[in-house]
Amino acid sequence: MHASQGKSAGLGLALVSAFAFGGSGVAAKPLIEAGLDPLHVVWLRVAGAALVMLPVAWRHRDLLLRKPALLAGFGLLAVAGVQAFYFASLSRIPVGVALLIEYLAPALVLGWVRFVQRRPVTRAAAVGVVLAVGGLACVVEVWAGLSFDALGLLFALGAACCQVGYFVLSDQGSTGEDAADPLGVIAYGLLIGAAVLTVVARPWGMDWSLLAGRAELGGTDVPAALLLGWIVLIATVVAYVTGVVSVRRLSPQVAGVVACLEAVIATVLAWVLLREHLSAPQIIGGAVVLVGAFIAQSSAPKAPGGPVAGGSASVAGAGAGAGAGVSADAAGETELSAGRTAP
Repeated sequence: MHASQGKSAGLGLALVSAFAFGGSGVAAKPLIEAGLDPLHVVWLRVAGAALVMLPVAWRHRDLLLRKPALLAGFGLLAVAGVQAFYFASLSRIPVGVALLIEYLAPALVLGWVRFVQRRPVTRAAAVGVVLAVGGLACVVEVWAGLSFDALGLLFALGAACCQVGYFVLSDQGSTGEDAADPLGVIAYGLLIGAAVLTVVARPWGMDWSLLAGRAELGGTDVPAALLLGWIVLIATVVAYVTGVVSVRRLSPQVAGVVACLEAVIATVLAWVLLREHLSAPQIIGGAVVLVGAFIAQSSAPKAPGGPVAGGSASVAGAGAGAGAGVSADAAGETELSAGRTAP
């Protein structure tokens, strides 16, 4: 009875996390179109969330000595890198397309495992990669000579590559008795990301008056501060925390399926609120990308020896835009995994 209730609660939290993450791009794009630089929007998001998560960082301050490389990698790649590239892509291509390109990350991880580490992968993993790449070709409509802005597509691919970098880093020593608490990693990742983005974005040059004005969301003027509040509190803090808590209550497979809903939610919200319509081939291609990403994710490696086993890893409930995932193994332990780093 208690187990069933725990799974139901976990599923509900996972859906909340997927919805919250999926809404980040929809809330950020009006701010960018109102005149804010994408890097400034990223800085506001990360710095605001870092302030909220300060108590969590203080509670897990021992991580600074135990896992400095993991924290640095998460802050630089999963937070600063993923979100900067993702938000830059939003200024040029639709939200749904940008997020679907990010979902190539699990396939790219398997490419790293096979061709760089020269470790074997399962047939299911190879099928997942083929499906993800084929679906992406439909999303960007390669037969039309790439109907979207090429630089925007490159930015989205850059976000996916940053995710890969963090996945590879987190695979090194993030398991076992000394495994890092995901909430602590998120808190310090946000702090490190905010510090890096402060140097890169130079927020002192931002037009702060824009935040006191209004931005257009689907033809309706909305207070810019309200959109920013959604991005910081809901699409970052709430999304990360509910994602971590939910995966501790769900199996990796269920968590992975729910996480893939993030791209669906983002696309639907962008369709309704931003009027970013996709064609039938793009919708079909997006579905194929998600299926391929899930298969590739489920076939991710657990240990550096032997073939890649299916069903061994999960996502923490993208991007995008942007967090640390956890997956539960048979012993009930938790580990950082190829989880949510974006959007």
